[in-house]
Amino acid sequence: MMSVDEVLHTLEALGSEQARKTYRRHGVKEPLYGVSYAELKKLAKKLKINHDLAQSLWVSENHDARILALMVADPKQATDTLVDKWAGDLSDYVLTDALSAYVGKTAISRERTEAWTLSPEEWTSMLGWNVLAALALAEQILPDSYFEPYISRIERDIHGSKNRTRHAMNNALIAIGTRAVLEQKAVDSATRIGKVIVDHGDTNCKTPDAVTYIKKANERTAEKV
Repeated sequence: MMSVDEVLHTLEALGSEQARKTYRRHGVKEPLYGVSYAELKKLAKKLKINHDLAQSLWVSENHDARILALMVADPKQATDTLVDKWAGDLSDYVLTDALSAYVGKTAISRERTEAWTLSPEEWTSMLGWNVLAALALAEQILPDSYFEPYISRIERDIHGSKNRTRHAMNNALIAIGTRAVLEQKAVDSATRIGKVIVDHGDTNCKTPDAVTYIKKANERTAEKV
């Protein structure tokens, strides 16, 4: 088993200036080594699930170490206290997306979503809407009736929300709209919302048009049936 120091040294050796430049364009802050996701996944596979190591890697405050931490953290050992602490440490959307993916695998995803979507903090609220989108796409977990009230919340609040929260809310509306029963309500709401403006900084990222994406997603689903 590799120690925390050994993992950090490995990450440092795997980093590159080109990757660091890319991460910085996406708003990632120092310290970071600039390790590609391909290399992170290889290392995570080698380390396997190791919750203690994950927590120690997070404490390092290094971006790459924290991404790796979320790859090896055990979803079964997630607690409200732990994920709320991690949520409070967020400072960019890259790490927020990674934490969202982890929380989406846990048994506390619903309760954290319900708390985080009410947060006035940009990264915490983004986290909540990200997890809501994941729950909406996992049809076997929660019924359509659970997601329906979120449509009106998104319509009411999206334009007045913070930058990255808007992006996550838009994605959540798309995810909810992929549920056949809620498709038309989501499309109607997206039509009333109109264009969602998100500042993506010095990147090529774009905010998806919810109506277009909902219809395309459901057309693909229909083709598979």
